Amino acid sequence: MATKAFPLEGVSTIVIEPWNVILLNDDVHSLEEVVVQVVRATSCKLQVAEAITWEAHSRGEAVCYTGSRERCELVASILEEIDLRVRLEKA
Repeated sequence: MATKAFPLEGVSTIVIEPWNVILLNDDVHSLEEVVVQVVRATSCKLQVAEAITWEAHSRGEAVCYTGSRERCELVASILEEIDLRVRLEKA
């Protein structure tokens, strides 16, 4: 039996633009401290946090998290708890 598709009248679509949290290189904290804080802020796996931390260390910055602006602000605030430097930008 075939199904008919009906247009969805009165339904609006919300488009959420993604944002990035950029982790900046840090000469104050050990790599291990940064890795722990990245895991804590983003809930990523240890290996992912290590790769992010190493990229920030070697290139000067790394995309640490991508999501809604509100979620990125939360992630940034957790990273900043130990005085890591971050910036937010549209993805």
